[in-house]
Amino acid sequence: MNKKGVFYLFIILLFLNLNSSNAQSNLKTKLPLAEVLTIIESRFSIHFTYLDQTIANKSVLLPSETLSRENTLEYLRYETNLDFIIINNTSVVISKRSNPFSDFITQKLEEVVITNYLTKGISKNSDGKININTEYFGILPGLLEPDILQSIQALPGVMSVDERVSNINVRGGTHDQNLILWDGIKMYQSGHFFGLVSAFNPYLTKEVNVSKNGTSVKFGDGVSSVIDMQLSNSLDQNFKAGAGFNLINADGFAKVPLNEQAEIQVSARRSITDFIFTPTYDQYLQRVFQDSDFSNPQQENSEIISNNERFYFYDIATKFLYDITDQDQFRFNFLTINNRLSYDQQANDDSVIPLKNELEQNNFATGFEYLKYWNSKLTTTAKFYYTSYDLKATNFNIANDQRTNQDNKVNDLGLKMNATNHIDDNLKIHGGYQFSEVIISNAENTNNPTTEQFIKEVVRTHSIYGEAEFTSANKNTYARIGLRTNFIEKFSEFFTEPRLSVSHKLNNDFRLEFLAELKSQTTSQIIDLQNDFLGIEKRRWILSNNENIPIIKSVQAAAGIHYNKNKLLVSIEAFIKDVEGITSQSQGFQNQFQFIEDIGKFQVRGIDFLINKQFDYFSTWLSYSYSKNDYIFDNFNDGNPFPNNIDVRHAVTFASTYDFDNLKFALGFNWHSGRPQTLPLELQNQSNSQIDYDTPNSNRISAYFRTDISATYQLKFTNKLDASIGASLWNLFDRENVINTYYAKNSDGDIITVDNLSLGITPNISFRLRF
Repeated sequence: MNKKGVFYLFIILLFLNLNSSNAQSNLKTKLPLAEVLTIIESRFSIHFTYLDQTIANKSVLLPSETLSRENTLEYLRYETNLDFIIINNTSVVISKRSNPFSDFITQKLEEVVITNYLTKGISKNSDGKININTEYFGILPGLLEPDILQSIQALPGVMSVDERVSNINVRGGTHDQNLILWDGIKMYQSGHFFGLVSAFNPYLTKEVNVSKNGTSVKFGDGVSSVIDMQLSNSLDQNFKAGAGFNLINADGFAKVPLNEQAEIQVSARRSITDFIFTPTYDQYLQRVFQDSDFSNPQQENSEIISNNERFYFYDIATKFLYDITDQDQFRFNFLTINNRLSYDQQANDDSVIPLKNELEQNNFATGFEYLKYWNSKLTTTAKFYYTSYDLKATNFNIANDQRTNQDNKVNDLGLKMNATNHIDDNLKIHGGYQFSEVIISNAENTNNPTTEQFIKEVVRTHSIYGEAEFTSANKNTYARIGLRTNFIEKFSEFFTEPRLSVSHKLNNDFRLEFLAELKSQTTSQIIDLQNDFLGIEKRRWILSNNENIPIIKSVQAAAGIHYNKNKLLVSIEAFIKDVEGITSQSQGFQNQFQFIEDIGKFQVRGIDFLINKQFDYFSTWLSYSYSKNDYIFDNFNDGNPFPNNIDVRHAVTFASTYDFDNLKFALGFNWHSGRPQTLPLELQNQSNSQIDYDTPNSNRISAYFRTDISATYQLKFTNKLDASIGASLWNLFDRENVINTYYAKNSDGDIITVDNLSLGITPNISFRLRF
C-alpha cells in the first residue's frame, strides 16, 4: 500500500474510532461540565482555568478514555461552543468565543511527548526540555514540598556533589555555569541556609523548564544548562491562598483578583530557626558550618570559642498582572532573598570582649514587561529588569587581633525585546534583541595590618537572535534551529552561537532526538581562599576581563532514543560537552594547585539511561549516568588530562512513588562513585609548611549512598478548604557519607585529614492549608 493509501486508511480508522467513541458516549448521561473537567484534569494531568459563569449551565457527555488530549479538547470545544486555550503544557484556559486572538494562543508547536515523567507534574517536550508543574507535582523521596532545585536533581544527568542547591552540577558543569531565571530575570543566589534549601517559593512558581542542551537562542549565558522558573502569567479571576510550615520555615502565598483586568500574587517565607531549635535545624547546622570559622575558630585554637549564633532567612515575591485590553498586557514583579548569620567569638578566659562575626547574602530582582498581540499571528514582548546580589562578611581573628571585611556585589541591568510570528499551523518564527550591563565589584579590607583591595569590572553585551520552530503536519517531526550573536563592547568581540533541537517519531513507540548548541558566558564564580566569607559561602562572582579571566565558551551535543509504550519509558541519551576558558580558581582545588592561577578547559563524555514504569497509582524508575570528566590545564600535570574535581563516573537512582486518593508515598536510593582526591606523598619535606602531593586526582573518596523516604496525606474539609500533613526522612539509615576530603599541616608539621560529611538522618514534618 502506498503512503497515500496508508494516510486514507488512517483517516477512516480515526473517523470510525471517533464515531464509535461518540456512539458509546451517547449511551451515557450528560454531566455538568465542571464534573467532566475534574475528570479530564486527572486523566491528562492538566489544569483548567475559567470563570464560574463561563461554564454555568453547561453539560456534556464524558469523552471516551481512548481519545488523546488534543482530541478530547476538540470534542469539548465542539460540544460546549467554548474556547479551550492551551497556555502551556499543563494549563488550559476556558473562555467564551469572543477573544480575537484565541486562534493565535491555541497554536502550539511544542508537543508534550512524555507525561508523568518520573512522577506526576513532570513532563518532557519534543524539544528535549523537561517541564515541572509545581501545582500538580506528585512526590519525590525525601521531599515534602516541590522544592524546585531539589526536585530537578531527580532528573538524569543532574546532581549536586555536596547535596547543596547552590552547587548543582548538570552533566559535569559547575553551578555558575547554570543560567537560573526567575520570571525571565537572572538570579545570582539560588539557596537558603547557604545551599540546603531552594530560595524560590514553589507555591507561587507555576512551572520550571530545564534545558540541558539544545537551548533556545532566546537564552544567553549558562554554558551547562538553563533553569527557567515561571510565575503564572494569566488572570485566574479566583482567589487562591495557602500557608504552611515545616521544621525549617513557615510560608504563605495568595493570588488575589483586584478586578476583571488585574491580579496580584504575593508569597513570603521565613525560617523559624532563630525561634525554635529542631532536629532538622541541628542537622543543617552541622552540615553547613562543619568546615567554617564558626565551627573551627582560628584553625585549631582551642582558647577561642564561638557562641550566641543567630541565623535566619526569608524571601518575599510579588507579581502584578494587568490586562489593559484584550491585546495589551502589563506585568510587574519583584523578589528579595536574604540569608543572615551572626555569632560571637571570645577568648576562653573571658579576657576579651566578645566580637560579633556576621555574614549576609541578599539577591534582589525586579522587572517590567509589556506584551502586545498585534493580530492572530504576531505578538511582541518588551521586558526591562534589574537584579542585584550582595555577599558581605565581617570576620574577627582574635588570636591575631585582626578584623576583615569582605564584600562581593553584582548589579545586572537588562532589556529584552522579542517578536513571535506564526507563519502557519506548522511554522513559528522568533526574533529579538537583548542588552545587559553587568557590574561586579570585590572589596576586602583588614585593620592589622591595614590593607585595602577593590576591584570593579563592567561588561555590556548586545545580542540579536533569530529562530524557527517547525512541526510536521503529522506531528511526527519537530525541529528548532536558531542563531544568536553576542557583541561584547569592552572587548569589541562577536560571538556567534548556533543552536539546534530535532525530534522525530519513528512510530508510535520510538522517538529519536538530537540536540546541539554553542554558548558563552562572561560571569563566573571563584574561590580565592577556602576561609573567605567565614568559610561558609566562599565563592564570589567575577567578570571576564579577557586576560587572566577569559570568556567561558562551550560546545555540546547529545543524541538519544526514547521508547514509550503502555506506560513504560526506556530512554538512553549520549552526550559530549567541551567547556574552555575556565580558571583554576573557579574549580575549588584543595591540593597542589590551590594557590596557582591557570586557564584551562574540561571535557565530558557520558550516557544517561532511564527506565520508568507507571501503573495506575504506582511509578518506579531506575536511572544510571556514566560520565568521564577531565581537565586540561597547560601548566598542571604537564598538560596531561586528569579527572575533574566533580568527576562522578557512575550515578544510580532507584525510586518508587505511590499516589492514590489522598495519600502520596515515596522511597528512593541514591548511589554514586566518590569524587576524585589527591593524596599527600608518604615522604614529606619537613623544611616547609606546604604539603607535597601525589598525582592530581588520582584517587577517590568512598562511594556515596543515601536512602530517603517521604509521605503526605491530604485532608479535604470543604470545596474550598483542604490541608495536607507530611513527614520525611533524609538519609534514612544515617549513613556517614564523605563528600570531600582535604589535607592540612598542623603546627607540629603533621598532616591531618579533614573529611566533610553529608547530612545525617534528617527528619522533617509539614502542615499546609489551602483555601
